[in-house]
Amino acid sequence: MSTKFTEYKGLDLPTVASEVLDFWKKENIFEKSVSTREGAEPYVFFEGPPSANGLPGIHHVMARAIKDIFCRYKTQKGFQVKRKAGWDTHGLPVELGTEKELGITKEDIGKTISIEEYNEACKKTVMRYTDVWNDLTEKMGYWVDMEDPYVTYKPKYMESVWWLLKQIYDKGLLYKGYTIQPYSPKAGTGLSSHEVNQPGAYRDVTDTTIVAQFKSVSKFEEGANEVERAFNLDKASFGYNNEFYFLAWTTTPWTLPSNTALTVGPKIDYVLVKTFNQYTFEPVNVILAKNLVGKQFSKGYFLSEDDADFDNVKNGDKKLPYKILAETKGTSLVGIRYEQLLPYVLPYQNAENAFRVIAGDFVTTEDGTGIVHTAPTFGADDAKVAKEAKPEVPPMLVLDENGTAVPLVDLQGRFTSHVGDLAGKYVKNEYYDAGQAPERSVDVEIAIRLKEENKAFKVEKYVHSYPHSWRTDEPLLYYPLDSWFIKVTDVKDRMFDLNETINWKPKSTGEGRFGNWLKNANDWNLSRSRYWGIPLPIWRTEDKKEEVLIGSVEELYNAIEKSIEAGFQKENPFKGFEIGNMSESNYDLVDLHKNVVDGITLVSASGQPMKRESDLIDVWFDSGAMPYAQWHYPFENKDKIDENKDFPANFIAEGVDQTRGWFYTLHAIGTLVFDKIAYKNVVSNGLVLDKNGQKMSKRLGNATDPFETIKEYGPDATRWYMISNANPWDNLKFDIEGIAEVRRKFFGTLYNTYSFFSLYANIDGFKYAEAEIPLNERPEIDQWIVSELHTLIKFVDECYEDYEPTKAARAISDFVQENLSNWYVRLCRRRFWKGEYAHDKIAAYQTLYTCLLTISKLSAPIAPFFMDKLYRDLTGSTQTEQYSSVHLAEFPKFVENFVNKTLESKMQKAQTISSLVLSLRKKEMIKVRQPLQKVMIPVLDDNQRAEIEAISELVKAEVNVKEIVLLDDDSGILVKQIKPNFKALGPRFGKDMGLISKEIQSFSADQISQLDKQGALDIVIAGNTVTLSLEDVEITSQDIEGWLVANSNGITVALDITISDELKNEGIARELVNRIQNIRKDSGFEVTDKIKVQIKRSGLLEEAILKNEDYIKSETLTDDLVFVDALENGTEIEFDDIKTVILISK
Repeated sequence: MSTKFTEYKGLDLPTVASEVLDFWKKENIFEKSVSTREGAEPYVFFEGPPSANGLPGIHHVMARAIKDIFCRYKTQKGFQVKRKAGWDTHGLPVELGTEKELGITKEDIGKTISIEEYNEACKKTVMRYTDVWNDLTEKMGYWVDMEDPYVTYKPKYMESVWWLLKQIYDKGLLYKGYTIQPYSPKAGTGLSSHEVNQPGAYRDVTDTTIVAQFKSVSKFEEGANEVERAFNLDKASFGYNNEFYFLAWTTTPWTLPSNTALTVGPKIDYVLVKTFNQYTFEPVNVILAKNLVGKQFSKGYFLSEDDADFDNVKNGDKKLPYKILAETKGTSLVGIRYEQLLPYVLPYQNAENAFRVIAGDFVTTEDGTGIVHTAPTFGADDAKVAKEAKPEVPPMLVLDENGTAVPLVDLQGRFTSHVGDLAGKYVKNEYYDAGQAPERSVDVEIAIRLKEENKAFKVEKYVHSYPHSWRTDEPLLYYPLDSWFIKVTDVKDRMFDLNETINWKPKSTGEGRFGNWLKNANDWNLSRSRYWGIPLPIWRTEDKKEEVLIGSVEELYNAIEKSIEAGFQKENPFKGFEIGNMSESNYDLVDLHKNVVDGITLVSASGQPMKRESDLIDVWFDSGAMPYAQWHYPFENKDKIDENKDFPANFIAEGVDQTRGWFYTLHAIGTLVFDKIAYKNVVSNGLVLDKNGQKMSKRLGNATDPFETIKEYGPDATRWYMISNANPWDNLKFDIEGIAEVRRKFFGTLYNTYSFFSLYANIDGFKYAEAEIPLNERPEIDQWIVSELHTLIKFVDECYEDYEPTKAARAISDFVQENLSNWYVRLCRRRFWKGEYAHDKIAAYQTLYTCLLTISKLSAPIAPFFMDKLYRDLTGSTQTEQYSSVHLAEFPKFVENFVNKTLESKMQKAQTISSLVLSLRKKEMIKVRQPLQKVMIPVLDDNQRAEIEAISELVKAEVNVKEIVLLDDDSGILVKQIKPNFKALGPRFGKDMGLISKEIQSFSADQISQLDKQGALDIVIAGNTVTLSLEDVEITSQDIEGWLVANSNGITVALDITISDELKNEGIARELVNRIQNIRKDSGFEVTDKIKVQIKRSGLLEEAILKNEDYIKSETLTDDLVFVDALENGTEIEFDDIKTVILISK
C-alpha cells in the first residue's frame, strides 16, 4: 500500500490508458466485474455483431462507447452484466469481398471454383480483421467477452437458426411465392424490403425518360373506331385523322420492350388532343389525363382553336399548336387495344390478352400522363394490376433454349437474345465493368428509335429517386423471382403493439421511423441466391407436393439414415456425430453449409426423393436470431430464454440504419416465435460526420483513423468528447480540435485539481485516518460543494438510468470546472497551504477527497481508464474503499439530507455576482490582483438582501473589492432599460409583434421594476390582455459615470473602477507576491521552505512594499525582505510601469 498519494509531472492520457489496460488484464478486472456480481439481478445486453471482413472506423468507437457506458453503470449499480461478443460472418459483404479477392464473379462459382472451395475462402476472409477489431475494442475500453464469442457460421449457431425457422414454418408463416422483388444484378440475389429501405439506398439519379406514343388499333365496327366511341366523337364535326395514340411516361425505358398493358385510373378525366409530334412533325391525336395537359404541352406547344395554325405547320417549327377535342372517364378507355410499341417478341402464353388498356387504382395525376406503361415482369404494382384484369394480362415472359419461361432481361442485367439489336447489352450502364460502358445507354438507344418511328412524344433528362443496393452501390432492378417469404403481414399488428412497450431513445425513432415501418411491413423475402450463408432447410419432392423443414441436426441425421435405407443417399456426411452430445468436438463433425447440405437427398413420406431448395436465408435473419442462437437454444441453455435469465435484452444500441436491419429482425423473430419483445430499451445512434457535416469516407479523404485518434488523445478524451458533444441519436460533427478542448478543459482541470490535492495532502500527511467530520461541523463552503455533489449524483444517476449519457457528461464537466475547480478549490486554496493541520484543514481535505472520489465513480462509465487511475490513486493511500478498481465499486449513493437548496441558491448568486464583476474587469482590462473599492448591487427584496449579505465576504475576496453596497431597487442610482426578446415573442404573437415591441419599449421605470421584481406583467394589446414574463424581454442597466454595469440571472452589479493610490499600492504588492511565488516554484523550493528576498530599489515599488510588507511576507513565507541598490544573478521582473530584479534564497 502506498503511503502517499501519487504525484505526476503532467497529464498524459494515452499513457494512463495503456497502464490501466495492463492492470485490467493482469488483475482480470473485466472478469471480476461479472463474477463479483454472481447471484445479483442480471442486466441483459445484446451485442450487435460486426463483420470482421472490414476495418473498424471512428463511428465504431462512438457506437461501442454507448454500449459500454450503460453496462459499466449497471455493474456499478450492483447488476450482473454479461457481455458476449459476436461475429456476423455470412452474407453479401463477405461474398463480394471474397469474389473481388479471388478475381471471380458469381457465375464462376460451381464452375471454375467449387462451392466448397469458395465457402472455405469466405470463412477465411470473414475473420481477417478479427485482431484489428479486438485491438480497437481493448484500446477504447469496450468491455465485451471476446474469449467466447458467438460466431454465426458455427454449426451450433446455425442449428438454432434452423430451429427458429421450423417454429415459423409450423405456424404456417413460411411460404413460397413468385413475385416481383428488388434484385441486385451485381450481387446476383434478391433483397428484402428492409434492406432496400436502408438509409442512403434511395438516391437521386438523372435518367433518360420517355413519353411514348402507343398507337391504338383501328378496329372498325359500324364505321366507328374504339377511341371514337370512348370519346363519343363525330369525325365530321371534329375533322381529324383516325390515328390515336395513348401517351405513357416511363423513367425506365429499358422496360418498354416488356410492355404488355397500359393502365388508366377509372375515375380520372382523360382528354383527346389534336397536335403534332415535335420530332417527326406528323399530325397526331393523343390521349392523356386532363390535369396533365399543361405539364406535357408546356414547352414547344401553344393552345389554339384556329384551323390555320394547324394547316401551316412545317418541319422545324419551334412552337406547335394543340387543341382539346373531347373528354371522357378512364372507365371508357378500358379494353381498347393498341399496337405493341417495340415488337421484338410476344409473351409465350396468352399473347392475345396483351396490349390493351386496363384499370388500376394506383394511377395518379401527380406526374407523367395519367396513363401508366405496364410491364408486369418488372414492377410489383404492374404485376398485381395485370393479374387482376379480366382476362388476365400476361407478363412478357419468353422461352429460353431449355424451354424455361424467362423475362427479356437476364439475372446479370442484360437483354436476352430475344431482343434483337439490344441483345447482350446491360439495361443500366452502371452494370458494366469500369471503363466498359458504351457512350449510349440502352435507354438512349430506345429513345432514338422511338423518335425516328414517330413513337416518342417527349424525351428528356429527369432527376428522380431510385433504389440502389446497400452493399454494391449499383441501381437495383425489380425482377420476377421464386422466393420463400415469412408472412410478416400476419403479425405486423402484434409487432406494432409490442413495439409500443419498448423504450426508444429517441422516442421519435421508435414511434416514427420504426413504428411507421411496422405499420406498413411487407412479407419478408427470406431467399438469397448465394453460396455463403445459412441454407434454407427445406427439402421438396420434384413435383413440389411434399416438403419438409428440418429444425435440428438430430432431425437431419435421422432423415439421412432413412434416405440411406431407401437407397437415395449413399452415406451420412455426419457419420460419427452423437445425438445429444453437445461438446464442441462432436459438433465439429457437422457442417450445415450449402456445399454439404445440397448433396443430401432425403425421402418423403410417400417414398419420393427430396432435394433441398437451393436458396440461402437473408443474413439479417442470422443476426436477428442471436438472442437464442448465441446460447445454442433450445438444445442447450433452455433456462436462459425460458426463464428470462438472458432474454429479453434490457438494452441494445446500434446505428439508426438498424431500424431496417438488426432492430427489425430481432423484433420480428421475437414476435414470430415467442410473441415477446426481444429488447426493452434501445439507443438508436446517429452518424459520425466530419466537422463540416459531410459523411466520412476514404474516397473523400475525410475519414478519421480511430487508432491514430486514440494514440494521440487517449480513449477517455475521445469517448468523453463524442458523448458530451451531441446526444447519441443526433449526428455528431467530429472535430479533432474538440477532443483537444475536452482534454484541456475537463481532464486538464480534473488532473490539476487532483495534483493540487495530492501535493498538499502529502505535505500534511493526510490519509483520511481521522474520524469523518460531520457535515454540519464543516464550513459553509464545504457544505455547499457537498450539496452540489449530491445534487449531481442524483442527476447523473437519473441520466444514466434514462439512457441520457450526454446530459450526464455535461453535468459532470460543469461541476468539475465551475463548482469544484473554479469555485471551491480557488476559494479554499489558503485552507490547504496555510494554517495548522487541524479541524478546518482536515475538513477541507475530506471534502475535496470525497468530491474527487465521487467524480471518479460518476465518470467511470464514460472515461473508464482515467477514472480508474484516479480512483486507485485516491483509495490506494487511504483504504477508504477496498475495491481494486472503480469498475468493481458501487455507484455513489444520493443522500438527501446533504442537499441544501438554500445554500446552493445563495452560492449561485455569489458565482453570478463574481462572474459579472470579473467580466467587467476584463472589459476594462483591470487585473484581478488590482483591488477595487466598491460594488453596488440593487436588491429586489429582503430575502435577496439576506442571501447576498451572507456571501458578501466571499465575493469580496473572490473579485478583490473592498466593499459591497446593497441598494434598494428604487434608489434611483441605477437606471434600467428594457427591450423585447424577439426569439421568445415571435412564435407567440406573430403579426402582433410590432404592437408588442412598441409597447415594451415605451414602459415606464415602474413597469420595468414591477416586471423585474414579480417576473410577470399584464399589458393590453389590441384589446386583448397579454402576460409578459422575464423570458420575453431583456432588462439591462445603463452605465453611470465612473462605474461599469452588468446584468445576469436577474442580478445587476455596478463596479466602481476608480483606483486610488492606496489601492494601486496594494495591487503592486499582490503582483509582487505572484512573481515571488513563481520564482520559488521555478527554483525548486518546497512549498514549506522559508525564504529571504532581496529586491533592487525602485521608488514606486518600494513605497508599495513598505505599506504592505506584512502581507507580502505572510503570503510568500518570507522571513527577511530587503532592498539593495544593485543586485546580480537575480531574476528580472516587469509588470505595469515597474521593472526590477529579485533574488530569493533560503
